[in-house]
Amino acid sequence: MTIQGLIGKVMGGTQYFHEDGTADAVTAIRVGPCTVTQIKTLESDGYQSVQLGFEPVKRSNKPIQGHLKIAGGQLFRFMREVGVTDIDEVALGDEISVSMFDVGDRVNVQGTSKGKGFQGGVKRYNFRGGPKTHGQSDRHRAPGSIGAGSTPGRVLKGMRMAGHMGNAKVTVRGIKVVTVDTDKNILLLKGTVPGGHDSLVKISKTM
Repeated sequence: MTIQGLIGKVMGGTQYFHEDGTADAVTAIRVGPCTVTQIKTLESDGYQSVQLGFEPVKRSNKPIQGHLKIAGGQLFRFMREVGVTDIDEVALGDEISVSMFDVGDRVNVQGTSKGKGFQGGVKRYNFRGGPKTHGQSDRHRAPGSIGAGSTPGRVLKGMRMAGHMGNAKVTVRGIKVVTVDTDKNILLLKGTVPGGHDSLVKISKTM
């Protein structure tokens, strides 16, 4: 397959039982079908890729309508770029389905991790916390020393401290494809993927 990835939505986690009786924890993802809405070439854009549209909608704003007019006029809720190996084999309006993946393939999944809000060092960075005895009454989840006094006399950049956790772009690499359901456009991947139920992910083949 020329196109290296697809867009999907996380359905949730479940179990998949193999014929030998063993089971794997898997994540079900509804993948595609996606439509090619734009082709980027070295001559016009300086690099080559394709833009895919996912989840058709009936209404959109005027800029999106104008952008998608050249690809047939179908409107989409989501559009993302994916890599392509041979740009000459792709045409505007082509529909790409989950059948591009095979059982046993290794894929990279990119999505937005679950937002956890403001969290302390113990949850955010797995800090050990302070002692529970010897007169320590309020240091159980404190970070400890965050720097020296006179030199440098400030907190160094990048110090691991309490702060906003999650809600960031995360890529998990080398996830194994357990099974492919071409009738329902469902992909079962071994293990977990970034994000929660109904979150958008981009699945690409591991190069």
